[in-house]
Amino acid sequence: MTEHQVINPLSTGTDYEALAARFRPIFQRIAAGAVEREQSRSLPYEPIQWLKEAGFGAVRVPVEYGGGGASVPQLFELLIELAEADSNVPQALRGHFAFAEDRLNAAPGPARDVWFKRFVAGDIVGCAWTEIGSVAIGDVITKVSPHGDQWRLNGEKFYSTGSIFSDWIDVYAQRSDTGGDVIAAVRTRQPGIVQSDDWDGFGQRTTGSGTSRFIDAEVDAENIIDFATRFKYQTAFYQLVLLASLAGIGRAALRDVAHQVRERKRIYSHGNAPHVSQDAQVQQVVGEIAALVYAAEASALKAAQPAQRAYEARFSGDDALEQAANVAAEIESAKAQVVVTELIQRATSELFNALGASDIRQGKSLDRHWRNARTVSSHNPVIYKARIIGDWAINGTEPPFVWQIGNGPQRK
Repeated sequence: MTEHQVINPLSTGTDYEALAARFRPIFQRIAAGAVEREQSRSLPYEPIQWLKEAGFGAVRVPVEYGGGGASVPQLFELLIELAEADSNVPQALRGHFAFAEDRLNAAPGPARDVWFKRFVAGDIVGCAWTEIGSVAIGDVITKVSPHGDQWRLNGEKFYSTGSIFSDWIDVYAQRSDTGGDVIAAVRTRQPGIVQSDDWDGFGQRTTGSGTSRFIDAEVDAENIIDFATRFKYQTAFYQLVLLASLAGIGRAALRDVAHQVRERKRIYSHGNAPHVSQDAQVQQVVGEIAALVYAAEASALKAAQPAQRAYEARFSGDDALEQAANVAAEIESAKAQVVVTELIQRATSELFNALGASDIRQGKSLDRHWRNARTVSSHNPVIYKARIIGDWAINGTEPPFVWQIGNGPQRK
């Protein structure tokens, strides 16, 4: 081990099976309640607490600090397994792992060490970036203002995924004094924060993706982080969480359709076998779903590899190497998004071709797989990602690493 690595140990990977074995019993418990939570729209407070207590939020923290030392691909392999149990849960933790990744990319020192300790202790971070209402694209209405030795945060956000479960919230805000864009890491449990579970999408119903309001919420000065220092492959990282969620949805759909076919007693007179499980056409449908899911999972995991290279290049001292890795992370996550979105939507729709009318009953909730996949696929519009990939392939145009959403100019 070199002197540089001793000072700044990196998470370059660990024994995956040993790491996953720690969490698989929890994943099984989460899966056991997934349908009931879907039907009653119950938020997964307990499942996330189980994961916190088991140290799941610290799997990317270097082992030298008490974390799991997992690589980026290993993290997403774990998230695929978790998404198979309940795809709402990894999306609810999306903000946490992105903030943790940012701290992994921060300069070594006491400030970073404090966050590593918090992650190892079980602290979870939510996110709140998207402005509400008639906000022009690029405008940040949420403000953080100096107030003695502290700061005060005021504003309102939507899509604050996972924040309702969190100990901290990663808030995108603007300094009132300089106009600079910052991340304000704010403690969740304080009087100045009001959270609402008002996400009403037809899928991913229990991700806690509602509204967060900040009224003079206190922020410690050391938790005001210049947004310009944010890790450069963040957009790819956020997308990779969604890809892991999609791959996990596919695995769950395959699991459920195989089970339903295996257990099904009723057959059609014009079918091909005395038992549905022996019907060659039904076997073909399930086999095709298995192949779609296999391709989606393989794409998602391959797309995670450049993000690991970008993380390691961050500390290489080679700016060109780091930039190339960041571009690769963005382009490859976009490529995977284009194909995984299509593969899993097809798989979660095709499963009904192997079943019968009784399998569309609400009690089985098999429709949740398609609804969840369609909802996850609606983030970060895939049509724009395909164009960005094409522009890179044709013209060598680098992809955008940060993008925003808001109102465009008024039509005349």
